[in-house]
Amino acid sequence: MDISAAKRRIDTVPAPALFVLSGISIYVGAAVAVWLFDASTPAGVAWLRCLGAAVILLAWRRPGRAAWRGRPLLLAGTFGVVTALMNVVYYEAIARLPLGTATAIEFVGPVLVAALGSRTKRDFAALVLVVAGVLAIADVQWSGSPAGVAFALAAAAAWAGYIVLGKKVALGGNGIDSLAVGFTVATVVLSPLALGTGGVWAEPDLLLLGIGVGLLSTVVPYGLDQVVLRRVGQARFAVLLALLPVTATLVGLVVLRQVPALTEALGILAVVCGVLLRSRGSEETVREPP
Repeated sequence: MDISAAKRRIDTVPAPALFVLSGISIYVGAAVAVWLFDASTPAGVAWLRCLGAAVILLAWRRPGRAAWRGRPLLLAGTFGVVTALMNVVYYEAIARLPLGTATAIEFVGPVLVAALGSRTKRDFAALVLVVAGVLAIADVQWSGSPAGVAFALAAAAAWAGYIVLGKKVALGGNGIDSLAVGFTVATVVLSPLALGTGGVWAEPDLLLLGIGVGLLSTVVPYGLDQVVLRRVGQARFAVLLALLPVTATLVGLVVLRQVPALTEALGILAVVCGVLLRSRGSEETVREPP
């Protein structure tokens, strides 16, 4: 299929629909990662995810020399390392907390970005609903796993950085080529984490699953993110990410049999209402120079 034709087709898909597809891919990959925790440390699985994404993207895109020098390399490399670190602390969190709960806590990051970028009363009302929903979903017994909560909060901070840097990469980088460079740099920088993957290399099927996590949780969703970030403003992007806690909870329920409590279910409803409120608003985007 012609690449430009495929791009035009993707651009016709509404942003919320792209987020649903992205979220399903991310959290099915996260559920697969949980299965790998018996053979590898969570941080080691996150490194395998980064390695798998780098191998797939390099084979697909083959970035030119310009992508490996100067500002493009610095921007892509920083983005890749921040994203990889976000994955590391997130995997450490879901090793200790249910998938939906960890994602809800992590969502504090994009909510903060959205709050800083909000401009209208509708945005503020949507954010109030989203924050209330996140607080309800994150009904965690802090005494049960303080380390899990700490890792989830660290992931929230990294996620906020991902949104800010992702916008810069989407507008000032080389698209998917920047992702390939970024994850390659991150794989090298975080290579000491490979020490925790020993059990995976002895089982070809586990290694294949590790590479698959890179495809499901990195290549597909982050590629879609780059498409959406070119079309919407940074604040609206962060609000749309409210769909992800819902998706994480549903995947956790179906794949990992993690049943949410009533309070968490009400929180999910509040998040959905916040997203719907924002989606009904004007379709303005943050214009950036080409």
